[in-house]
Amino acid sequence: MLRPFHLALPAIDLSATQAFYCDLLGCKLGRTDDTWIDLDLFGHQVVFHDCGGEGLPDRYNPVDKHQVPVPHFGIILTPVQFEVLVERLKGNVDFVIEPSVRFAGTPGEQRTLFFRDPNNYALEFKCFADDRFIFEPFDP
Repeated sequence: MLRPFHLALPAIDLSATQAFYCDLLGCKLGRTDDTWIDLDLFGHQVVFHDCGGEGLPDRYNPVDKHQVPVPHFGIILTPVQFEVLVERLKGNVDFVIEPSVRFAGTPGEQRTLFFRDPNNYALEFKCFADDRFIFEPFDP
């Protein structure tokens, strides 16, 4: 059984972060305090701490003809979950990378998209037609 990961990040604005993750992405709110919120992101625990300050600087790395924001995090969804998320995001986020196909025609082919949260964290959500290829090496 796959175990959930835990990720803790500083937040610029807790209320904007909570609204973005709960209202837009559909996360469940877990434990909270005046200085942090605990979120269920597709079964994984993501905690945002009110530390004030600035977001991360924008950095990019070339991947299959796209400039991918680094660092980033996200979830590998099923194809159906991916399509539902795409529809939910349209008109509600500015995509860094629009929904697209990466590594087309290879075993690593995947649907992917990137956008930023209110803290300037880059999120990537993607899906594979066959999860066996998530870690399978291939020549792009």
